[in-house]
Amino acid sequence: MSTNPSETDLPPIHLTETDKLVLSQTDEEFLHHTWDELEVIIAENRLETLKRKPSDTRKYLAWITRIISEYGNTTNYVLQKRLPWTPLPPSSTVPTVDQAPTFAFKNSHPFADPDDYLILKNDWPYGVQQGIIHLLVWLKTPISVQPDTGEITEEGKEIVEDWVGRTFVERLVKEGGDKGESLSRKEAGARVLWFKNWTKLQSVRGLDHVHIFLRDIPQRLQTEWMQ
Repeated sequence: MSTNPSETDLPPIHLTETDKLVLSQTDEEFLHHTWDELEVIIAENRLETLKRKPSDTRKYLAWITRIISEYGNTTNYVLQKRLPWTPLPPSSTVPTVDQAPTFAFKNSHPFADPDDYLILKNDWPYGVQQGIIHLLVWLKTPISVQPDTGEITEEGKEIVEDWVGRTFVERLVKEGGDKGESLSRKEAGARVLWFKNWTKLQSVRGLDHVHIFLRDIPQRLQTEWMQ
């Protein structure tokens, strides 16, 4: 997702309190998220406190404004430019505006078939310390969330945790760390974090996705996973 570097003026869209705080700072004043801080934020479900550095926040907000102007919303942009999936025709019994995109899938269980999900880099990552990478996993099959809050259910957490373990943790055990060191499963697991934003915090709504943080992983895995 490219951004015109000249787009630095604040766009006329809603700013969160976190946005306002970040935009009051310079990049030099900004404190990047550490791994320990990310662990606490995710464990305590304080996802609204995740932030980008000030210059990236300005560019991101300007990009969002441009994308809404050109595509109507960020969901349309992702469908047209980032995901190689064609949505199914909308239902004729529900107003189109109320329908999330749906896709033909090979297995209704999330993560059961590799053709039903896609790992991509996050083009607008949060402001994390060097050595941490930020991925997004997009799914054709929704992960269950609580209807009142939009937060992932316990069943959904178990599904994601199992897949993250098989996909990232076990791979790090096999491949080792960024310095060639061998890793136990516990050590490999300590290099992987994930979360699913509550619905109200999602900038791309209607397309299920999970955030992944990885630290100190081999360059070959970065290249493989950072499409």
